[in-house]
Amino acid sequence: KSFISLKLLVLLESMDNILKQLPKKAKDKENENKKLFKKLRKKPPKHLDKLMVELHDKEFEKTNCLQCANCCKTTAPWLNDQDIARISKHLKLKDQKFIEQYLEVGEDHEFSFKLIPCVFLMPDNECSIYNVRPKACREYPHTNRRRFQQIETVTIANTAICPATYNIMEALKNALPVQYSENGGKPREKFRKGGG
Repeated sequence: KSFISLKLLVLLESMDNILKQLPKKAKDKENENKKLFKKLRKKPPKHLDKLMVELHDKEFEKTNCLQCANCCKTTAPWLNDQDIARISKHLKLKDQKFIEQYLEVGEDHEFSFKLIPCVFLMPDNECSIYNVRPKACREYPHTNRRRFQQIETVTIANTAICPATYNIMEALKNALPVQYSENGGKPREKFRKGGG
């Protein structure tokens, strides 16, 4: 039992280090990622949706969100009317009472949780409303959604929050044909002057 606890402690310390480094790593890749999205929007590969599902699934075979939960600790998801009704019912609250107690209205008139970290995040990184959590939480980090090329802003922001998103973006760059590389086009051969 103590071996399992020690192993878990090492994993959590490792995740803490990853999360400390992630914002800088994401910032260093931001321009490269923006250029990639520009190319993807201009001419998305026919297989992009399928590729994103594959990259997402492969990453989440090795990524355990419960070791991280950084999204729950640092961001507030948007909630739609169905989310509010579902969670209110689960908590046995009237919709309006749930809104007053837990939500705020943003600039774009969207609802989000008032508090960060999420009030439903438990100390073990489990979600106390997991089965009825908001759609935005269920779909996070959105890397397997259709028409991935259309969610540049949220994806680039998520590379600084979610280690899996960062890894998926790096894997995407490696998986795409060369015309989507940072420099674009087929790499040129270099020749020295004077032959040789």
